[in-house]
Amino acid sequence: MLLAIDVGNTNTVFAIFEKNKKLAQWRCSTSEERTADEYFVWLKSLMDLNNFNLKKIDGMIFSSVVPKVGFNLRILSDRYFKCKPLAVGKDGCKLPIKVKVDEGTNVGSDRIVNTAGAFDLYKGNLIIIDFGTATTFDIVGKDGAYLGGAIAPGVSVSNKALHDAAAALPYVDIRRPKNVIGKNTKDCIQSGFFWGYIGLIEGIISKIRSDVSHKMTTIATGGLAPLFGRETKMFNYIDLDITMHGLNVIYNFNQKK
Repeated sequence: MLLAIDVGNTNTVFAIFEKNKKLAQWRCSTSEERTADEYFVWLKSLMDLNNFNLKKIDGMIFSSVVPKVGFNLRILSDRYFKCKPLAVGKDGCKLPIKVKVDEGTNVGSDRIVNTAGAFDLYKGNLIIIDFGTATTFDIVGKDGAYLGGAIAPGVSVSNKALHDAAAALPYVDIRRPKNVIGKNTKDCIQSGFFWGYIGLIEGIISKIRSDVSHKMTTIATGGLAPLFGRETKMFNYIDLDITMHGLNVIYNFNQKK
């Protein structure tokens, strides 16, 4: 069995694969202070509850945008699973796709993983919109190459920043407001965030499409993708499993002789 881990700035997702089938997935908050031993106790409890045999894990791959967490995951793999993990973006981990960006540019491993997963499922000429700590727009070429993209502040980050900068403004849930014109402070903020991000999404996708001469398929992923997907017709697909699928794709690519 394969243990695949995606470490984001806010959350970390663990998934178990067997013969390319995802059997389970769990999420915890990302913490630089969490040790390998703590990860193991947490993971073992969840696996026991789901009747999974921990000893069957013989492979591990992870993508991390938080370096200190990656260090602890390496210890987890070595100490408890007796295997050398693959770390996306590091030496020793081959990629099934090319990265065509400016020389010296460090592309986030999460964006590489999304590219590999999306290309495997939907082929090329893609725009991937990932609603995470940042809202990213990634471009995948016809041959599956990562071609660059755009990064905007994530919805939750913007929400918190507004509250921190203006103490009188409350922190609100991100949801579709009943009306565009709010009649109270909370509704005004919700309207600004929701319709503002709809405008941002549609605007950036439209600009990307206008810059290329061929049709681009759009795929949305991340926790808020379904919320915004109900209001815009810009998304061809909403797929919340692209990242974990991408990790499985990259792991299998590295097993080829």
